[in-house]
Parts: sequence; structure tokens; C-alpha cells
Amino acid sequence: MPFFQTAPSLGNQFDDDRVLGDYVARTFEPGADRAKVEVELREMGELAGGDLYRLQLEDREQLPRLVSWDAWGQRIDHIEVTPLWKRAATLAAERGVIATAYERKLGALSRVHQFALVYLFDGSTDVYSCPLAMTDGAATTLAFHGKTHERPFSERAIERLTSRDPARAWTSGQWMTERTGGSDVGLSETVARPDADEPGAFRLHGTKWFTSATTSQMALTLGRPEGNGPGGRGLALFYVETEGPGGRRAEGLSVNRLKDKLGTRKVPTAELALDGLRAWPVVGTSDGIRAITPMLNVTRTWNAVCAASTMRRAVALARDYAKKRAQFGAVLSDKPLHLDTLAWMQAEAEAAFHLAFRVVELMGVHEAGAPTEREAKLFRLLTPIAKLTTGKQAVVVTSEALECFGGAGYVEDTGMPRLLRDAQVLPIWEGTTNVLSLDTLRALGKDDGLGALAEEIVAATEGAPLELKSEAELARAALQHAQGWLASTFAEAPLQVEAGARRFALTLGRATELALLIRQAAWSHGARGDRRALTAAKVFARRGVDLIEGAALDGVRELALGG
Repeated sequence: MPFFQTAPSLGNQFDDDRVLGDYVARTFEPGADRAKVEVELREMGELAGGDLYRLQLEDREQLPRLVSWDAWGQRIDHIEVTPLWKRAATLAAERGVIATAYERKLGALSRVHQFALVYLFDGSTDVYSCPLAMTDGAATTLAFHGKTHERPFSERAIERLTSRDPARAWTSGQWMTERTGGSDVGLSETVARPDADEPGAFRLHGTKWFTSATTSQMALTLGRPEGNGPGGRGLALFYVETEGPGGRRAEGLSVNRLKDKLGTRKVPTAELALDGLRAWPVVGTSDGIRAITPMLNVTRTWNAVCAASTMRRAVALARDYAKKRAQFGAVLSDKPLHLDTLAWMQAEAEAAFHLAFRVVELMGVHEAGAPTEREAKLFRLLTPIAKLTTGKQAVVVTSEALECFGGAGYVEDTGMPRLLRDAQVLPIWEGTTNVLSLDTLRALGKDDGLGALAEEIVAATEGAPLELKSEAELARAALQHAQGWLASTFAEAPLQVEAGARRFALTLGRATELALLIRQAAWSHGARGDRRALTAAKVFARRGVDLIEGAALDGVRELALGG
């Protein structure tokens, strides 16, 4: 009798997700609000494991396509996206994937409600989260600066960016990277010249080397007004609209080509030429990098949540496959070594989830206008930490998930390779691991964020079940070690602080993750009688939390550069 492997399948991605379900139950008080949130999440979960997932598999070979010219020789630079992305755009608007955060029906918990939708939606939409993240960031940035600088375009743009009507809803691009560099945007060469035809407007001239989701109707970008000095202070943040009359590309904007990337291949990332594109300053004509900070806080949080979502999808598929795939006389789910592998993957995914959603909670409190001093410090510190920590976890977990499928995981038409390719971008965009490690140090230079984090970890672990007392101590000890390393290294060899910044930041991230796992385990065990979160904390702790090493080693430069 012929042998065939059985494909993995997905059910309702809310009902099947213990971690998300328990988190919602712990975070929202019983009553109508929680019931409404659960209904919306269950509906999104059904889509994510059903129709959207099936469309995702059918859409596998489709890619965005650039049509530079029409049949009559007119330059149109039209980008045609795939059927999955078209469906995702409609659903995102209708389901309020952006709007939920701005309607603020649940106050400070509105962000939790929104990002729970994002977490479910992301897994089946092939990184449509990219334009949505930038849309959310643009709406937040325009609203933030609108408090002090009225701009005629802001109100109209925000209404479109947060609309639930697919016919009216806009997405936004974020055009920062130029040929001169990625993270060092202070090297930007785009020139902004006053528009002779419209007072207050400018015309942009330059090239944007990476612009994701170039199908968006607007973008926020950086340019240097003529006469301004070099560096980030000389840049200004500009608002642009990408469409002109008749839906054609705006005057002065052309698409040179789409990027051929390792992953995120559904995302139409393009090189753009700006030759007199009309733009308006969002807030003043300098300090553009500082002006874009509200956007980065939002997009980095999206990155962390989508990293957790990616891990959840990888583990869900690997777990289902393990119950079906027989090898050497038994299904994989009966083999102790495979169970051990799935367990650590699940533990890493749970840890990432709780760290990402802790930042979401802090964002919600911040936007509600009532953060304590400790919460404000935590939000500033944990935003880069969550992004860098979860991004690295996502690559490891998705790589292991492919291995769980053996050779099938390496074959394109199973859909598994896409998971790893798309995960690889998570440590890169919105700031690489090294860039965000340095940002973590800068955050600490501005205030006593480590003191606030110490309080957070103590509060999260003080109710630890007896079985997790050693894990609670491990989380606290890791933070104390990191604090001591930073103080002693800065005093004795300050140049070595940068060399250890990555290990330092990842230690903070993993210590916080462990503490948050312990907090959830205490709740799950007490409220549900469920020991799985407790086991996740133990497994995670065994994987390593304290990554701080001793004194800097001699010869690192020679090893790094000389091979």
C-alpha cells in the first residue's frame, strides 16, 4: 500500500491558543467588554485558521508585479499586489485591525484588544502587517504632532488611516532608507526645496533605497531642507501623498524597481526616485529623526507582536504534524526527544508573547495619558528590548519548525520555507539587534530604567508558585548581574560597554520574559488548575537567561576581521 505524508492543518486560532486565551481572561475583567473582545478574536481566529489560511496556501506562488507603462506609452508605475493581500486589506479595515486602537472603546486596554487581533491576523496574511504597522505608526505620529502643530492634511489623513471602510481606508509608507545607509538615517541625501506654487510646501529630490509597501496612498519620509546642516538635526519629517489625479502616481514620484528579497516577498519593497514630489513638513523643518520617534515605538511593537505570531504559527503547524507523522513505528508525538523539542519551541513562543504584550499594555497606558513614572521608563526601555529579543527568538523557532518536518520542511509547496524567510527580517527592520542594543543603552542614559525594570521583575515574580521559586530567583539574579556588569564595565573600561551591549540587552529581555512567564503561570495554575504555563517557565529557564559574560577578551578585533 502506498505511503503518503499527511499535511498539517489548523483550527480556530483563538480557541486553539491557550496562551492568548488565558492572557485575555487574566487581562480583561469578566463582563460585556471581555465577551465582546473574545467574540471578535474568535471570529478572527476562525478566519486565520480557515479561509485566510487556505487562500494563503493558494497564493503561495503569487508575487507583486510592477507595471511601469500602460499600453499607450504612459508612465504609470502601477504595482499589482496578490489576491491574498487584496483580501487582507479589506479584512484589516472591516475588522478594525488599526481602528480598534484609535476608537479607544476599552481605554488603556484598547491597544491590547487591537494587538490581539494583529497577533491572529498576521500568521495568515504573508506580512500584510508591514503596511499596517506603518499605517498605525503614521496615525500615531500625525496625532502626536497635531497637538502642537496644526496641519491641514493631518485630520484628513488620520481619518483615512483609521477607517473601517475598505473603500476609504488608507495605508502609509515609511521612506527612511537611502543609498548612504540604513540605520544611520542622518546620512540622508534627499533635498527639500520650497515649493514656489504652494506656500508652506516643499519639493523633494532624491532616491529612497528601501520603501516597503509602496502601494500605500501616503508616506512619512525624511528630507533635508536646503540650507540645513548635516546629520539628523538638519533633517525634517515630511508628509507626502503618492497618488495624483486619476489614481496615477503623484507628480515627481517614480518606481525604479521592486526589490528581489530573501523573504517578505509579498511586500512590494521598491526603490523610489523623487524628482520634485510635493511634501509638507509634519512638525517644523529640522529634528526630523526626533519627530519620527512616535512611529518607531509603534512599528517596533508591531515587530515584537508579529514575531510572537510567527512563532505561534510555526509551533501550531509542527505540533499538528507531530500527531500525524509516523516514523520508526510511532507518531512523532509519542517520541520523547521530539516532545522535548516542541516543548522548548512552545516555551520560547510563550515568553515572546508575554514580553511583546507587556509593551502593548504600556503603550496603551501611555496613550491613555496616565502612566506612572515607572511605567513611562519601562515603556522607553522595553520597546527596543522586546523588538530585539523576540526577533532573534523567531528565527530560531521557525528554523527548528522546518526541521520538525524533515525534508518536507525544506520544500516550497508545503509553505514552510516562507515562515523562515519571513522571520529572518524581524531582527533586521525597525532597527537591527545591534542598533537596538545601543538604543537600550541610550534609554538607560536618560533615566533609571533599570530600577524600574527591577521593580517590574520583582512584582511579576513575588507571587511565584513554590515550584518556580528557583526560576524567580534566576530572573532576579540575571537582572542584578546585568546591572552590576554595566556599572563595573562603565567605570573600568567604558569602551567595552558597547562590545557587550547585545548580551546585556538580551539578558534584560530574557529575564523579563521569564518573570512574565512566572506571573502568568501563577494565574493559570490558580485560576485554571493548568500546569502548562508553569512547565513553560521551567523549560524556558533551562534554555538560558543570563547571557552576560565576564571581562572582554583580548584579540576579538583580530578574530573578527582576520578570520
